[in-house]
Amino acid sequence: MTASHLPAEHPVVRTGKVGVLLVNLGTPDAPDAKSVKRYLGEFLSDKRVVEIPSLVWQPILRGFILTTRPKKSAHAYQQVWSDEGSPLAAITAAQARGLQARLGDAAIVRHAMRYQSPAMGKELDALLEQGCERILVAPLYPQYSAATTASALDAMADWIKGRRRLPALRTLPPYHDDPAAIAALHADLARQIGALAFAPELLLLSFHGMPERTLHRGDPYHCHCRKTARLIGERFAQTHPDLRIVTSFQSRFGRAKWLEPATDTVLVEEARNGTKRVAIAAPGFSADCLETLEELAIRGRDDFLAAGGSHFAALSCLNAGEAGIDLIESLVRRELSGWI
Repeated sequence: MTASHLPAEHPVVRTGKVGVLLVNLGTPDAPDAKSVKRYLGEFLSDKRVVEIPSLVWQPILRGFILTTRPKKSAHAYQQVWSDEGSPLAAITAAQARGLQARLGDAAIVRHAMRYQSPAMGKELDALLEQGCERILVAPLYPQYSAATTASALDAMADWIKGRRRLPALRTLPPYHDDPAAIAALHADLARQIGALAFAPELLLLSFHGMPERTLHRGDPYHCHCRKTARLIGERFAQTHPDLRIVTSFQSRFGRAKWLEPATDTVLVEEARNGTKRVAIAAPGFSADCLETLEELAIRGRDDFLAAGGSHFAALSCLNAGEAGIDLIESLVRRELSGWI
């Protein structure tokens, strides 16, 4: 039925557009205990994140963790919060703006968080309302994990189940070993190292930790992290042959055994063993966040210097800088092939 033959009360339906939804993990809406509690309640109730039966886990979560952890986490957020809000939220929004500028009229770009706001379902609805009949959902996680990538796809699936009219959908695969990603990380980290007032002896590549049992259950995350680190190391071996590179895992939580070595332990052991100058980077994060700006840059520095180190630098993620937007554009254009 043509537009001229539609009933007068027929709603306007926009069509013919391509959409891109950049997705990251999530953040509280404010750096206060109430907002952090709401965020942690959603995040830690995700069965992809905590693989403990709900009957066992929820009483622990509600009766202990959500009564003690929000205040401590709120203090950590307060140390990195800016006028633009949460660093992760501000940077992800900037990445979306940067990608939109690169793609121009070829696609409509929005961003969302897996937990809290802007919610994935709401942003997918917005793309649909703007006429997007084809949408690329792009989780900005270089390494695949069920707790991150799969959880984002769960949210997309929940949205699908609740909608009558659906677009064609594609998803961005992990890019842990993508040559463009490795080249961008090496070039940007080398640039930052070159700008330091000291020459680091050690470059510590810190990835977010996961319980070790996820590896034994078949999650490829550990292998993806190790491959990313190996490929970055091969690049640095050519450009910085005297720079030692070590891989570690941060953000341990609970009593279960986690992937090792632990970042905080490595920093202390390196200092005690005579390493004086360290640079630390987080190539598993597409944007700086609490885990990089507070856990690594503040607590990591304190741990290293207290144990005997003398120089410490926390290097930035790719974020919304030129190298970061170049990479996102490259990945997105590849996945939009045939659509734009």
